[in-house]
Amino acid sequence: MPSRKFADGEVVRGRWPGSSLYYEVEILSHDSKSQLYTVKYKDGTELELKENDIKPLTSFRQRKSGSTSSSPSRRRGSRGSRSRSRSRSPGRAPKSSRRSASASHQADIKEMRREILEVKLTPLVLKPFGNSISIYNGEPERTEKSDIPHKSMQYQSERFILSPEGSYISTQYSLRPRREETKVKGTDYEEEKLVTKGPAPLRISEVVTPQRKDLEFGGAPGAFFIMLGLPGSLFLLLLLCRQNDPSLLSFPPPLPTLDELWETRVCGVYLLWFFVQALFYLLPVGKVVEGTPLVSGRRLKYRLNGFYAFILTCAVVGTSLFGGVELHYVYTHFLPLALAATVFSVILSVYLYVHSLKAPRDELSPASSGNAVYDFFIGRELNPRIGTFDLKYFCELRPGLIGWVIINLVMLLAEMKVQKRAAPSLAMILVNSFQLLYVVDALWNEEALLTTMDIIHDGFGFMLAFGDLVWVPFTYSLQAFYLVNHPHDLSWPLASVIVALKLCGYVIFRCSNSQKNAFRKNPTDPKLAHLKTIHTSTGKNLLVSGWWGFVRHPNYLGDLIMALAWSLPCGFDHLLPYFYVIYFTVLLIHREARDEHQCRRKYGLAWEKYCQRVPYRMFPYIY
Repeated sequence: MPSRKFADGEVVRGRWPGSSLYYEVEILSHDSKSQLYTVKYKDGTELELKENDIKPLTSFRQRKSGSTSSSPSRRRGSRGSRSRSRSRSPGRAPKSSRRSASASHQADIKEMRREILEVKLTPLVLKPFGNSISIYNGEPERTEKSDIPHKSMQYQSERFILSPEGSYISTQYSLRPRREETKVKGTDYEEEKLVTKGPAPLRISEVVTPQRKDLEFGGAPGAFFIMLGLPGSLFLLLLLCRQNDPSLLSFPPPLPTLDELWETRVCGVYLLWFFVQALFYLLPVGKVVEGTPLVSGRRLKYRLNGFYAFILTCAVVGTSLFGGVELHYVYTHFLPLALAATVFSVILSVYLYVHSLKAPRDELSPASSGNAVYDFFIGRELNPRIGTFDLKYFCELRPGLIGWVIINLVMLLAEMKVQKRAAPSLAMILVNSFQLLYVVDALWNEEALLTTMDIIHDGFGFMLAFGDLVWVPFTYSLQAFYLVNHPHDLSWPLASVIVALKLCGYVIFRCSNSQKNAFRKNPTDPKLAHLKTIHTSTGKNLLVSGWWGFVRHPNYLGDLIMALAWSLPCGFDHLLPYFYVIYFTVLLIHREARDEHQCRRKYGLAWEKYCQRVPYRMFPYIY
């Protein structure tokens, strides 16, 4: 069954029957059998139109005032030239037939003017019913004017102008014969009359990169306090884990001396780790794929070799252990290592902000605001690169995520040494296994990262730099670090229940993500034919069945179940091992709210229908 192109409630241009004039209409419904759209004109007239009689608003491109008849292609037009692309409308007759058409030229003008007088439509007042101009991440899609052919004449359409308040005002252009166009092209814009009140409007063509007004995270003050609070929270957690009694009764923990926090040799170890991972990233192995289109229309290329980098890292670590390298050094210098990573992330964030000052406007992040503090936090540039080396993409999966696995292994060996055990505890084995599976899954499905909010929306600043390089490896390994000094004997029946819970969460997480990624790659795949969808004004479809008909974010639900399974092996003596579950719940609820906000702006009515069909966001019958 052929898929429909336009969504219900979308505002498009529909051809008036018997003419070549296009007017704004609202899509009311679509008949899948006859493939006809029921549309409503601005004067209330309802008609059925074929799909080829309907065009999106963005198809009417605005002619540039600089492209006059004085261009070489217009003046010369030599026979021997290959580039004979004369600027004429699709409906304009070729040169050999122009003389025969000149006799009926005036009759065509009269006929067209008669059509215009007969077809009188009331001015359109754009209401919230449709997606006249879809907005995503605060950026309006470009809506421009184009030429509409009618026999041997070319006419101008309407142009949309965006006012500061966000309203859209349509202005009518005068209709001119094609042969008169070259005489008046220079004065076209002087004759346009804009009917509006209030301050001067802002043309859409002038909007290059949006400046967000609805700042997240509490704006600049919130970003400032988050940048101060995150490092402090991290070191507080690590200090509590070293305590014999990591409860509120022993809060706050004693502060370490400067010698315990800073060591130059540790900084060298961290830099070595970072640059070794960078070297693995540059290896010419793995396939190269294109990311999502940017504001400028470019699609950056990414090499998917994260899993190969993980295998190489494991080989290097295994060889080091066999050669007698003592990994216990990482455990005894865990705090200085965390501080070194923090200092490096701050230096990297400063470099990223300075680098972004030279970046073109169309390469800035949609989340950037123009405020220096907020942009330093959220990231001003979307995809900062050094040549072909993508800094954000590299940091997302390599140093922090692979480092998380290595730290867990270090903690497993440290538990055996500190607790004088011949083998690691069952709780430590479960924590290592669960989190190893999570990391391997992320690296194996590396391509899915290219469609996440981190890549396509947020810039690369302190938030992601600190999160990827410091917060992930040193906070997500908290359960393993806790078990080194706080062993917990886990029974096999309880371990079986925890394993079952982990597998349940993983199935939800992996199956929902796989279903989403398969649908994005090939919506017409016969394996997905049973899934129900809602068509959107962007041309994409929303899944409303399968895992995505269960809750709106089933992958987040699976993620939280797995997070709980990571913490349960630590027992219930203290709340500290469950910090990750609490934090991750807050994080995913906040991220889900951001997703909802962006999807509502991007998909409009279609998203409202999806929310009605799937009322629960993450937890069935709860939230």
